[in-house]
Amino acid sequence: MNINFNVFEARVKEVRSSINGYCEEAGRQSESVALLPVTKNHPVDAAEYAFKAGFGMVGENRVQEAEGKKPFADPSLKWELIGPLQSNKVKKAVQVFTRIQTVDRVKLAGALQRHAEDSGIELAILLQVNAGRDPNKSGVSLEDASALMESAISLPNLRVEGLMTIAPLSDEEAVARRAFAALRECRDKLEIEFGVKLPELSMGMSGDMREAILEGSTMVRVGTALYGKRDYL
Repeated sequence: MNINFNVFEARVKEVRSSINGYCEEAGRQSESVALLPVTKNHPVDAAEYAFKAGFGMVGENRVQEAEGKKPFADPSLKWELIGPLQSNKVKKAVQVFTRIQTVDRVKLAGALQRHAEDSGIELAILLQVNAGRDPNKSGVSLEDASALMESAISLPNLRVEGLMTIAPLSDEEAVARRAFAALRECRDKLEIEFGVKLPELSMGMSGDMREAILEGSTMVRVGTALYGKRDYL
C-alpha cells in the first residue's frame, strides 16, 4: 500500500462524493448507503487508516488474513467477512468477525450456529445470493434462497440482517444492474414470505457502485478506489 493517510482521506472524500451523487440520481438519502473499506491484501495500516478516518468496520476476504491483522489494529475496530468461508474456518471466523456476509448454504449456517452457541454470542450474518447467475461466483441460487432463509432464521444464535451479492464481471452496466435488481427483488420476496425485515443489501464495489446504489444497495464494499491496487500478500 503505497499511500499515506492524507491520500487515503482524500480518496474517502472522493468516494463519498460519488456515493452522494448516485444517491441523488436515485432519489435517495446519502445516509442510506454505508461505505465499507475493504482491506484485503493490504497491510494492517489499511485498517488503521480506516479507523482513523472514522470508520467503525472494515471488510476482509479471508479468515486468516483478518486473524493476522486484528491484534495489531485498534481493538474497537470491527471486522466483516466478505469472502467465501470454508467449513474448517468457521470456528475461527466466529471469533474474529462481527458479521459474516457470505453465508450461502444450509450446512454453513448450521456450523456457524454451533460455534456461535458455544461462544455465547448472537452472530450477525448476510445470505450471499448468486443474483447474477454467474458460474464463477459464490452464493445460493435465487431459487434456493428461500430454503436457506428458512433454515437460517430458525437458528437462535444467528441474526439474518439481509442479503449480499457480487455482480458478474462485464463491460455492460446493464449486467450489474440486473443482478442488483434481482437481489433487491429476492429480498422483498423473502421479507413477505417470512414476515421479517432484511434491511441490508450489501452490493456494489469500486467498479459498479452506481449501478448498485440505483438498485437499492445499502452498503458498498470498496477497496481499490480507497487504497489503490492490492499488494497481494
